[in-house]
Amino acid sequence: MEFDPQYLARARHLVVFTGAGVSAESGIPTFRDALSGLWEQFDPAQLATPQAFRADPALVWGWYEGRRLKVLEAQPNPAHLAIAELARRVPRLTLITQNVDDLHERAGSPSVLHLHGSLHTPICFACQRPWRGEPAAPVLAEHGSRLEPPRCSGCNGKIRPGVVWFGEALPPAVLKAAFKAAGDCDLLLSVGTSGLVQPAAQIPQLALQQGARVVHINPQPQECHAPQEYSLTGPAGQLLPQLVQRAFT
Repeated sequence: MEFDPQYLARARHLVVFTGAGVSAESGIPTFRDALSGLWEQFDPAQLATPQAFRADPALVWGWYEGRRLKVLEAQPNPAHLAIAELARRVPRLTLITQNVDDLHERAGSPSVLHLHGSLHTPICFACQRPWRGEPAAPVLAEHGSRLEPPRCSGCNGKIRPGVVWFGEALPPAVLKAAFKAAGDCDLLLSVGTSGLVQPAAQIPQLALQQGARVVHINPQPQECHAPQEYSLTGPAGQLLPQLVQRAFT
């Protein structure tokens, strides 16, 4: 069944749930893409753990600072901009993302729920205090480098990236807000995410269970099991602007 854009125009509470595919269209490699340059001998999954940071904090901090600086070089793409436009068009929009970049914010979306944290909100590894400091040297973005992490002004602990690592729980308040929004919405757009990573994969399912329509937007078609579930196949940067135009013109 084809999705009618008028469902979007009539939405009372729209939830947009985004994953790595949205950022990939801005040139940001997904976490499972092969590393390059000086980092090619490392497995990203082995760098993204508390154990890795304890063992070699300079290696982990340097890799994440290089990744963060690459994000700062990237620009929001038409999908990010279309989502920000939707927030101005519908009565209520909740934006939930698995991405750790700030492209949604830079596109103009307010109050983004970051399920996996953010590269731009580092915290103390010891006491969890937020850290506000100077960015690393731009050379990291091109070449990668070991870099000793800064120290916490409160406890002198080492500063770590403010992202959720393997083996860590998602931030409870953010996850609770995401589940609440999914259970309350009448339409959910799931964009650029495989829907396989738990517990985030429960978000579209919660919406379906409450009778909401769910639209999956991905380069590959997604199997739909519910009558109110739809799959739109193609780049988010093309499909989302088209949906907005068809719904509101």
